[in-house]
Amino acid sequence: MAGSAAEPIGAIASAPGSAGRGVLRLSGAKAGSIGAQLLNWSPEIGRGTFEATLDGGDLNLPAWGLWMPGPRSFTREDVLELHLPGNRYLVSKAMALILRSGARLAEPGEFTRRAFLNGRLDLTRAEGILALVQAQSRSERRAATALLFGGLQERLGSLRTGVDSLRALCEASLDFDESDTGHVPVPDLLHRLHAIEEQLAEALSWEIRREGPRPEPLVVLAGAPNAGKSTLFNALTGSEFPALVENQAGSTRDTLHGAWQLSKVLVRLADTAGLESARGSELLEQVQTMAEAERERADCMLCVVNAADPVWPQPDPGQIRILVWSQVDRPGVETEPPVARRLEFSGGWVACSAVDRKGVSLLAGAVEDALEGQAWQGNAARGLAERHVQALRSAQESVSEVRTGFDLGAPLDLIAEDLRQATDALDGISGRTTAEDLLSRIFGQFCIGK
Repeated sequence: MAGSAAEPIGAIASAPGSAGRGVLRLSGAKAGSIGAQLLNWSPEIGRGTFEATLDGGDLNLPAWGLWMPGPRSFTREDVLELHLPGNRYLVSKAMALILRSGARLAEPGEFTRRAFLNGRLDLTRAEGILALVQAQSRSERRAATALLFGGLQERLGSLRTGVDSLRALCEASLDFDESDTGHVPVPDLLHRLHAIEEQLAEALSWEIRREGPRPEPLVVLAGAPNAGKSTLFNALTGSEFPALVENQAGSTRDTLHGAWQLSKVLVRLADTAGLESARGSELLEQVQTMAEAERERADCMLCVVNAADPVWPQPDPGQIRILVWSQVDRPGVETEPPVARRLEFSGGWVACSAVDRKGVSLLAGAVEDALEGQAWQGNAARGLAERHVQALRSAQESVSEVRTGFDLGAPLDLIAEDLRQATDALDGISGRTTAEDLLSRIFGQFCIGK
């Protein structure tokens, strides 16, 4: 970004075209002095509103001003807003006059970026502003509002505190033997770790459930254990890191994502844990909660049913669902599902074998037909939720390494290092450790004046 953070910036903050009023915005250390040059007003009057006349050369306009001295402003800098008659020509002339007086034109998103850099809001709230400005539906507006008002940031704050506290206890215990009073017993550390795992699962579930827009459709594989989901996932994605395939039920615990290229569109394919009872197991409850959240946000559901041992999912008329009649390569199985069952799936059905790829191209066509006409492009805020989910998954992987380290009796310094990596992943969401090029990409999606 060009220039110093204290350098005054200005922009037209109202929409193009004629309106009742046009809004000009100034921010920076010299915002007040530029306003004093052009108005019959002095910044010494303090915070508040005032009437003035914008006077410069051939331009003489009545104006209504709003003066917000820093740090009690959106950017935490001195901010001056001018409200003028909403004539496009007059507003443009007034903006040119302000730029000649010492301000430069703000870059896209620069006002919000200064608010972020000056600690007014964290990166998730800044992304909430972007998502709200570009929301095109009620659900998108609701998702953006959840970000803007700190839904994720609040969860991250307490979560990060828990991770840092556990890391500090691990590092402190390095200096003591078990007989010393400064030593923290492993059961106490494990109790804190369990709380972190629960908070992470809750934060990730909240972010997945948030109806944030995505850059491509999400297609989710769902079905009973051993229905053939993971084998199909590997066949469709050609993943470099394939899903684990075993005959034992419950092999898939974490949700796996991969890219599936159809003829017209790239979709995001997810392999979820098998539908099964989670009673009596906290781990299974978390696994099923995450899988259910992924299924709820699916744009298209592939309901995988083993032709040799069919277990049928509950009907859901509100979602696009395709029946995948799976494992038809096995000898003696029915090659078509029962007619009555086919009617439960709005997207139709496909007989499929991931082993010999029978029906794979037909399945791709069915998904493309089911998604046809739905808009996936055009909203620059669509990738925000995915960034958060990826970072939370990274933190979850580090915390999983911590759990493994305790189980294997690993040294506490190695466990502390895994906790540090979890903290880094969380800090990447809030903006504490976000790379400059990523910040530029995020704020570059804003319009000028925001």
